Amino acid sequence: MNHLQYAKTPPMGWNSWDCYGAAVTEQEIRGNAEYMAANLQQFGWEYVVVDIQWYEPGAVSSQYRPFVPLEMDEYSRLMPAVNRFPSAEGGQGFRPLSDYVHSLGLKFGIHIMRGIPRQAAHAASAIKGSRATARDIAHPNSICPWNTDMYGVDAAAEGAQAYYNSLFELYAEWGVDFVKVDDIAASRLYDTHQPEIALIHNAIEHCGRPMVLSLSPGPAPVEYADFFGGHANMWRITDDFWDHWELLLDMFDRCERWQGKAGDGSWPDCDMLPLGHIGIRSVDGGGADRWTRFTRDEQITMMTLWSIFRSPLFFGGELRDNDEWTLGLLTNRDVLDMHNSSSGARLVSRENDRVVWSAEGTNGVKYIALFNTGEAAQTVSVQLTALNLEGPLSVKELWSGEEVPLTGDGLASVVAPHGAVLYRLQPC
Repeated sequence: MNHLQYAKTPPMGWNSWDCYGAAVTEQEIRGNAEYMAANLQQFGWEYVVVDIQWYEPGAVSSQYRPFVPLEMDEYSRLMPAVNRFPSAEGGQGFRPLSDYVHSLGLKFGIHIMRGIPRQAAHAASAIKGSRATARDIAHPNSICPWNTDMYGVDAAAEGAQAYYNSLFELYAEWGVDFVKVDDIAASRLYDTHQPEIALIHNAIEHCGRPMVLSLSPGPAPVEYADFFGGHANMWRITDDFWDHWELLLDMFDRCERWQGKAGDGSWPDCDMLPLGHIGIRSVDGGGADRWTRFTRDEQITMMTLWSIFRSPLFFGGELRDNDEWTLGLLTNRDVLDMHNSSSGARLVSRENDRVVWSAEGTNGVKYIALFNTGEAAQTVSVQLTALNLEGPLSVKELWSGEEVPLTGDGLASVVAPHGAVLYRLQPC
């Protein structure tokens, strides 16, 4: 099966990083999965993803602890730390947790780092299916600048493909549906790690289980768009995204550069949604335990841009603490229908701090997003001729649910500072 069939629409789910950093526990994964099944699954949210360091018994926050021992099997493959994931006891790995997530009707995902554990290379540990050892395939000069767990894999070495095949065979046994691979889409030290991306792509095809492949961090180089689309389902177009207005403002530039590249199982990724209760055990992004620092208008702007651009949507907060407002952002059927089924998202105009995006819906529907990135309320408008539209049309603002009369030959709204409005126009 072609990998593009694994994510026909942009994936939607929850990831543990924004609230629990490297220290999430099985109980927290199960609790958020239960919330998703009860409150979000009917709206298309389906992936529950365990982020980094699940193999580190002593992880306490998002701050990495250098050169610490990691749980590993005899074939150089990292295993869940049983003190944090008790159901993994007895070598069961993530299979029991995955089975539980699947029993709720959801899908299960994990985060891994590119490469092979340094401790395996130092010990010359075995590789399943190969006479080579971890030392033979390790590339000690290919390291992650912010995490000391791994060496890169020398893709040309005998045993390199066998190592990645053995990893994904294990993940298939665990019932994994989604794999986020880190330190691979972009690098502060090296170019994009294309040889290892190819090894991983091949390993997924070899393992016989459909798995969505997500590549991090960014910014992924747009000139490699065809390569990413040929090997993965989603790739980050930014470094880690947090609840700072300047990062959200910067995302308009990134989406403009990547417009026209989304669709058909390949999704440029704007990164997670730092909404709700975050920072519980994550100190990244310049904060600690908090509710998102984004204003409500900024939250609407983020959800509107991510949705019309068709970025994957991964919520970062502790779901069980969601208030009515936050839940409402995740369960707006009109917005999610646009995210799920629109096409052709494009920047229509950008004049100073007034930004207009559009996308095509089905049956003649057009979506229009008006953004105000300025510091004071102002009118943002677009002419229907710029959208190749002519009346009569019915107009609905999707966040408020209000029907809006269309007057004259354009669409205009007074938009709050850092805010957005999102319209659906359809023939009457």
